[in-house]
Amino acid sequence: MSSILTGKHIQVSVFGQSHSKAIGAVIDGLPAGVKIDSEKVAAFMRRRAPGNTKYSTKRREADEPVVLSGLVDGVTCGAPLGFLIENTNTRSSDYDNLRAVPRPGHADYPANVRYGGYQDVAGGGHFSGRLTAPLCFAGAVCLQILEQKGVKVQAHIYELAGVRDIPFDPITITDARPGEKVFPVISDACGEEMKAEIEKARMSADSVGGIVECAVTGMPAGLGDPMFDGVENQLARNIFGVPAVKGLEFGNGFACVKLRGSQNNDPYTIDENGKIVTTSNNNGGILGGITSGMPILFRVAVKPTSSIGKEQQSVNLNTMQPEKLIVHGRHDPCIVPRAVPVIEAVTAITMLDILGF
Repeated sequence: MSSILTGKHIQVSVFGQSHSKAIGAVIDGLPAGVKIDSEKVAAFMRRRAPGNTKYSTKRREADEPVVLSGLVDGVTCGAPLGFLIENTNTRSSDYDNLRAVPRPGHADYPANVRYGGYQDVAGGGHFSGRLTAPLCFAGAVCLQILEQKGVKVQAHIYELAGVRDIPFDPITITDARPGEKVFPVISDACGEEMKAEIEKARMSADSVGGIVECAVTGMPAGLGDPMFDGVENQLARNIFGVPAVKGLEFGNGFACVKLRGSQNNDPYTIDENGKIVTTSNNNGGILGGITSGMPILFRVAVKPTSSIGKEQQSVNLNTMQPEKLIVHGRHDPCIVPRAVPVIEAVTAITMLDILGF
């Protein structure tokens, strides 16, 4: 099995399991001569790190990457950038009962079939959201390179348990960086309502899901390709590599089916700088698989955490009989807040690959 985010210029190969000695990645294809601010990388990774709030898992990990190659005095040297992140706070015994009784909603059963029962079940093995930590390191590096080119990526919780945040303005997306808040929303009042819903789920040994909205500004028009290698295609392939992602829509997405063409089309005009722009952005900055020069805007559906404390129906793979299951261990009642930087990271990797050097 190969966990590789493959692009035309950049490849990110992720390795490790949730409870293995370490996890990490190798980033190949980065341009040489780029100064990387390690403090900014660390700050970005802290946004995803577990155990920082009552709304996330109680498993605490420092997530301090150890760079093995690719940087000399903090500057990319052209060699693949390889790094490790130690797993220091594991409790593998919490997962012993899952070797025979798979969790509903998780990859336990299909993984058992795929790997003949030899898969690592502790912490979800290599299906775990723990593997998004290396993606955040790679994304933090790519974000710095993108910003030098005038491209910015930002995301926030758009909706959680039915509570909706203020959406990005699809035309004039400001550099508000809501994702950098402890709870990544535009409206803090909406954020408090979301927190209340997470707490309700936590107290009932359950979980909730939500939607992450992401915006990319500064990408020029004319990038991408039609049909199978379009910008949407490349983003979709990589974003669906993030555990728990179950849906993706660009611009108006599914809402466009309720509109007529005259309402959904984005009329062209000339702005004060003589640049061709559109007066609306219903198509999310992409037409025919190619960037239009408007902000790229999309939303990602993240399912409720599969590992919950409620009793659930499963089967025993040894006896082939129905069996009730209670999942032990430390799990997020909602993974959406920690998914925000992951979506930003994967988007940054994809955008840098599309933009090229």
